[in-house]
Amino acid sequence: MTAALTRRPGLARLGTAAGGPLPLLCLGFAALVVLAALLAPWLAPHDPNGVDLGNALAGPSPDHPLGVDAAGRDTFSRLLLGARTSLLGPLGVVAFSTVAGLAVGLAAGWRGGWLDSVLSRSTELVFAFPGMLLAILIVSVYGEGLLAPVVALAIAYLPYVSRLTRSLVLTERTRPYVSAHRVQGHSAAQICLRHVLPNIAPVVLAQSAVNFGYALMDLAGLSFLGLAVPALTPDWGRMVFDGQTAVQHGYPLSAILPCALVVLTVVAFNVVGERWADRVARRAS
Repeated sequence: MTAALTRRPGLARLGTAAGGPLPLLCLGFAALVVLAALLAPWLAPHDPNGVDLGNALAGPSPDHPLGVDAAGRDTFSRLLLGARTSLLGPLGVVAFSTVAGLAVGLAAGWRGGWLDSVLSRSTELVFAFPGMLLAILIVSVYGEGLLAPVVALAIAYLPYVSRLTRSLVLTERTRPYVSAHRVQGHSAAQICLRHVLPNIAPVVLAQSAVNFGYALMDLAGLSFLGLAVPALTPDWGRMVFDGQTAVQHGYPLSAILPCALVVLTVVAFNVVGERWADRVARRAS
């Protein structure tokens, strides 16, 4: 089983180019971000929405190690709680796009014929429509909130999973074990779910890890535009937007820190996903 991971331009290629300890560092950083998001309510020293205008734009101090923003809210607490929202959205995008993409790819690759043509043309149409534009259109109809952009981006990411799944299934269906199970009278559903799906799952999950990083970046961009989470919800993209005022007054931490976390987290998940795919390909060959 071999297949090329669907790649898009970005910093993720540093992972395969640099090698060495970079994948382990990225894996550790990604695990740290996930752990911080899970433990955020217990780790945050202050109320993330606690306003203290008299202390606005104050620098780092023992009580506020990363300073406060223009509304006097603790930056460290908002970063911790913002990790939950910033990771929850991409998780929804990846979960939906992976499950739906697997179903579409399995059906197209296994059945072939007119069904393959219809499904393939449909995914090509989705490719032709930018995911961010689709998200903006849906949010403009249903209003701000996390659900609408998550659904829109999941639809936009579905073709990446379905096309990869289809190519893998086309390869697997020619394997001798598939012919043997057909001779034994196993149904197509049994063969796909019990044998084909476990064989292609590692590569598809590696693609999903890469998609997670890009979904995080896209949702952060929508939050920066004010089209995702509500204004008072801690979120890295929203923090960058709120931090513009602080930057203009010479206090950039409240904007630079969430921006840096977005970039580092995207790179970490992309490097881990691509290195995972490379290991799967080498093991298969």
